[in-house]
Amino acid sequence: MADEKKIILTSEGLNSLKEELENLKVVRRKEVAAKIKEARAQGDLSENAEYDAAKDEQAEIESRIATIEKMLRNAEVIGEDEINTGRVNLGNKVKVYDEEFDEEVVYTIVGPAEADPFNYKLSNECPLGAALLGHAVGDVVESNAPDGIMKYKILEIQ
Repeated sequence: MADEKKIILTSEGLNSLKEELENLKVVRRKEVAAKIKEARAQGDLSENAEYDAAKDEQAEIESRIATIEKMLRNAEVIGEDEINTGRVNLGNKVKVYDEEFDEEVVYTIVGPAEADPFNYKLSNECPLGAALLGHAVGDVVESNAPDGIMKYKILEIQ
């Protein structure tokens, strides 16, 4: 069997996954079990939409539990002591000046499993995240975007 791909996580991301897993196992499983029990009590299961919906929800929860457990088994956590502020790398917070929109933005560079662009967490594999990697304060980086090439000046690395 081939080696599984390592999932790169920050300690914050690791804790978040552990909390989600605990919630799914302890809280959500019980909620769905109660829904299934209630739907069974209604009688004929062949035409019971509530039963079908609860079974679908149960399958989704079990799938997510399996996914998280696999991620945790293959997790490689970036320790706080491994974070270098000289050059952009995984785990860094990077303040950049977006030349197109004339604004400063702070992004956190994370692995793909933690990426959440709406909360300014960029994957090291997305175009901007990859473009920032390895650069230092003062560097101007270019990133391919749907609207064309975007330029960002690195102002600060934390």
